[in-house]
Amino acid sequence: MRNEAGDIVQDSAEETVQEWRAKAKAVGSAAWDATRATYQQLQDKTIEYSKLTDRAIREKPYVAVGIAFGVGMLIGLLATGGKSSEEEED
Repeated sequence: MRNEAGDIVQDSAEETVQEWRAKAKAVGSAAWDATRATYQQLQDKTIEYSKLTDRAIREKPYVAVGIAFGVGMLIGLLATGGKSSEEEED
């Protein structure tokens, strides 16, 4: 009696484990597919924006240089806290 009951419980547990394994595999596969699709969309958008940026720089190079200079100055001011080199010597 005990062996039969034990075998039934063991068989049931093995089936449950197999079901959970199959479900986990399906969920993992779906997650991987979603991740791959999102990556592809991001890659496509990045290429699109890169081409737009390249075109804008080629059409108006002086504006692009001016913007780069302004952004560089802003980063420099933020990094130094707005202090000049003369103020640091005091």
